[in-house]
Formats: sequence, structure tokens, C-alpha cells
Amino acid sequence: MIARYTRPDMGRIWGEENRFRTWLKVEIAATETLAEAGIVPKAAAKTIRRRANFTLERIQEIEAEVRHDVIAFTTAVAEIVGPESRWFHYGLTSNDVVDTAQSLVVKQASEVIASDLGRLKDVLESRAWEFKDVPMVGRTHGVHAEPITFGLKLANWYSELERDTARFSDAAEGMRVGKFSGAVGTFAHLSPDLEEKICSRLGLKPAAISSQVIQRDRHAHYQATLATVACTLDKIATEIRHLQRTEVREAEEYFSDKQKGSSAMPHKRNPITCEQISGLARVVRGNAQAAFENVALWHERDISHSSAERIILPDSTILVDYMLARTANLLETLFIYPERMKANLESTGGLVFSGQLLLELVENGLSREDAYRLVQNHAMYAWKEGRNFRELVFNDATITEHLSQEALQRAFSLDWQLRYVDAIFARVFGKRRSPGRARGSKGRHQRSASPARV
Repeated sequence: MIARYTRPDMGRIWGEENRFRTWLKVEIAATETLAEAGIVPKAAAKTIRRRANFTLERIQEIEAEVRHDVIAFTTAVAEIVGPESRWFHYGLTSNDVVDTAQSLVVKQASEVIASDLGRLKDVLESRAWEFKDVPMVGRTHGVHAEPITFGLKLANWYSELERDTARFSDAAEGMRVGKFSGAVGTFAHLSPDLEEKICSRLGLKPAAISSQVIQRDRHAHYQATLATVACTLDKIATEIRHLQRTEVREAEEYFSDKQKGSSAMPHKRNPITCEQISGLARVVRGNAQAAFENVALWHERDISHSSAERIILPDSTILVDYMLARTANLLETLFIYPERMKANLESTGGLVFSGQLLLELVENGLSREDAYRLVQNHAMYAWKEGRNFRELVFNDATITEHLSQEALQRAFSLDWQLRYVDAIFARVFGKRRSPGRARGSKGRHQRSASPARV
């Protein structure tokens, strides 16, 4: 399933061809750097640059015999290069090539994910402004709490994704390192200066210290950051799943005219994209656990990490790429039902304003204990008997004795509850305004009862 939806560039990045091409890039960079230092003959380096090549078929044939992928690779290249191939892989150990090349491949994958994060942020920002002033009920513990707007919910997701982006940038930068320190990290055959020059040629930084491998805390941090991104996407998907429940139905995944939701129940419109995102987030989080286990290796290196990394690095980056693209599309095409939001908000007859009523009574002379008891008595009666809380309050002589009409109206004012929405948006988005829409204008979702989507 995943391969079907994976963007072609991410699939290519983790393909066998690109892996060995990246190894070749590392080998050539090392050879040319050594030639500039007078260690490898310049003519040999030129020949290697010109002739070095391979076929996957030949590498696989050799590996089937020698059971060592790097030796299979160097042998296949040497067969094409000819006599000058004795300078190919000179002074290097396998993981000088493998780990450094892996950093380059991760860098390529990270660029795709960074682009995905940017696109999702754009979608969230656009839709947040679109629904900035569309009121809905806020829920805590799944129960009606106080009013919010749907735009605030989207802005909250945007802000979290900004943090994800910063974390991911840091983790990707931590992976942008190479090493050419040899079999146990002592530079027995090359020098730290040569390592710096080779890495610079490849656009990498040298690891300050390494054993036979780049230390796997970097990889654990990277995988954990991917898992955190997946958690954000799971959070968004879970919220939409709740909003799509029949009893709520304030938002809904796009559902085409020809789409079918169930083989047995023709009425079904299921949140399948959200459920896929939530399910795949579990896989990415599970992969992070394997990365944590890879940090502790025996002495200067064992290969217990290698087999796991061949799965978790491609899988996690491919999955997060897929999930980010799917989430962006999900939000871009999401059906929003403002009238349903309004109906749900008003369904409890003003119970969601109990907190402000409490404060108004306290400000006008009642003790907090007496005010709380008074408001809660009306709230519980309205809740149990299905009565209108607002009407009960306006007909209570004790309350009207303490509160003026102005104070009562403020207690039940939606505008008062949401008076700082603009200030929150300014915190999240700075001075930016909704693209293509004047401040205070209403989108089509507010003029029509029909579903709103981009």
C-alpha cells in the first residue's frame, strides 16, 4: 500500500541504485581529496572519476558469493575501472563509506520532508484564517466546555507544526555528518585534516569523534523527531475523526460522489484517511524504539544496528512523507459545517457560559462559594431536565438582583468570550493577514449552509 502512494522522488532516494551511486560519490570524493594531498596519483584519480561505474546485477552476483555488500560494490567498480582501481577505496574502511553515504541519503530524504512540512503549514495557515471567526464549542474530556473558533483549533495545529519543523531541522542537521576515521576511529590510515576535506567536498561536517561508525544517538534523535511529527499528524487525524462522528458532524473528510464507505451499509461516510494516518503513526513511533535500541553497540562497533536501520530509516521517512502529503490534502479538502458547529454550541442552552456568569456574580458581591453553588444548581437542573440554562438564570431573582442587564448580557456574550482571538492569531502568525481576504470579511462557509472546502 505505501509504495503505491509514495512520492517517486522519495522512492528513488531509498532505492538500491541511489544507495550505490551515493557510495560511489563518497569513494570518488575521497580519492580526489587524497590525490590533491599527494597520496593517490592524480592520473589514477582522474581515471577513477572518468571510469568508475557499476551495474546492480553485477554487485548482486558478487555479493551472493562474498556475502559482503561493500566488497561486492568495490569489486564491481574495480572490474570497470581497471588497473587504477587499486587506488579506489584506498585507506578506507567499509563504514567510512556506508555511514557517510547514509548521511547523504538521509539529507536527500530530509529535504523532501522539509518541503512537506512547509506545504502542510501553508494549508493550515490558510484554513486557520478562513475559519478564524467561526465559533464552535470547545471540549475538555470530550464534554462541552467554553466557546472557541475552528480557526483557533487550526492555528494551534499550525503552531505545533512550527515546533515540529524546528525540531526536524535540528535533527536533520545532526545527521549531516561524515566520518573517515578508520576501523576504530583513530585515523590510523588517514588524518583528521583529510576527513574534514572529504566531508567538505560532500557538503557534510566531520563527526568530532567516531568509532568505526557515526554514533547512533544522532539516528535515535532523528527517528524520535520523525515520530514526534507523526504524533502531530495523529493528533490532527484523531480530532477530525471525533468531529466527523454522526452525533457531532462538525467536519468531515472529503467524500466524492462515486465513493463508497461500506460494502453492507450504503449510508456510511467513514474517516478512512484519518484512520490510516493514526495507524501509520504507530509504525513510525515503533521504529523510533528500534532506533533507541541501536544506540548501545558493543565496543567500537557491532552490526546489530545495521539490519534494523535498513528498515526503519527508509520506512519512517517514506511514511512521514506520505502522511504529511495525505494530511495536507485532508485539510485542504476538508468539509466544514459552521451551522452544525453553531447548533452544537447552542445545544445546551448557554451552559458553556457558566464560567463567565460565575465571575460576574463574584465581581458584584457574592462569595465565590455562594456564586458557584448558585450557578451549578441551575446548570445541573438544566443538564438533567433538558431545560434552557440561560432562561433559568434570567428568571432567578437572586442573580438579577446582583447583576445588571449589561452584566447578564456580557455573561452570555459570544463576542466577549472570543474577544482575544485576534490577539492569539497575532501571536501565532505575527502581522500576517488571511491571504486574499480583508480582515473581518466573511468566507463562503458563513454565507451558505452548504459544506465549505477549498
